[in-house]
Amino acid sequence: MTVQFDFDNSYARLGAAFHRPTVPTPVAAPHLLKLNRPLAEELGLDADALDNADGAEIFAGNRLPTGAEPIAAAYAGHQFGNFVPQLGDGRAILLGEVIDREDRRRDIQLKGAGPTLFSRNGDGRAALGPVLREYLVSEAMAALGVPTTRALAAVATGEPVYRETALPGAILTRVASSHIRVGTFQLFAARGEDAAVRQLADHVIDRHYPEAAGASNPYYALLQGVCACQAELVAGWMQIGFVHGVMNTDNMSIAGETIDYGPCAFLDAYDPATVFSSIDRNGRYA
Repeated sequence: MTVQFDFDNSYARLGAAFHRPTVPTPVAAPHLLKLNRPLAEELGLDADALDNADGAEIFAGNRLPTGAEPIAAAYAGHQFGNFVPQLGDGRAILLGEVIDREDRRRDIQLKGAGPTLFSRNGDGRAALGPVLREYLVSEAMAALGVPTTRALAAVATGEPVYRETALPGAILTRVASSHIRVGTFQLFAARGEDAAVRQLADHVIDRHYPEAAGASNPYYALLQGVCACQAELVAGWMQIGFVHGVMNTDNMSIAGETIDYGPCAFLDAYDPATVFSSIDRNGRYA
């Protein structure tokens, strides 16, 4: 059965400075563990056509839907206060963008789909446990009314990934308003590439903050909009006792959505010094 994805890939059109073409690495035996059928319908996708072995092939990256332009995005970031000038999607590959039933532009991305130019020494893969954890936590956040990326599907790869021990591999299909990060702006600002910063800002205004376009200073209005969204997001976390754990600038969405669920958790009892990340020894992101 042919599955129709009506892709319109605006970020891919920005140019080579922003991303690199990256084809997912096929896996041996993909098995669809869970399809988020309501989200699929929301995106205008045929859930029945995806909730099977054909869907597993697509969500594993073994088969690209027509119109997909797979890319890995470039960005920089401050990690625990230290600036890293080159990061990028080390294990995530953006298939493309669709316009959902509410006329909203949404990214569809595979996380754990294999190495990219930005993987450094990583294998580009993800383990089953973290994939299922991100699926559950991101959907819980959505149900609680907190802006967040969403989980469309989880697929077991049939292959091990090697961390401290061998673990079963998996791939998460992540949906977001976009995957543009604070660190995306930092990449070009640190290089002094003002034209690229302006191009990115224009794209973000058009995509996320159209009200800024009519302001006397659109870029200042964009900054104000981003700051307001970030403040509202963190306030939303605090209301439900959510600790993100790794608020590096490469993990902060410019659209104000919770992204990159790593060592996150919910407080059982209020303690402002709670840290869930093993590497956050000084409680920077408590």
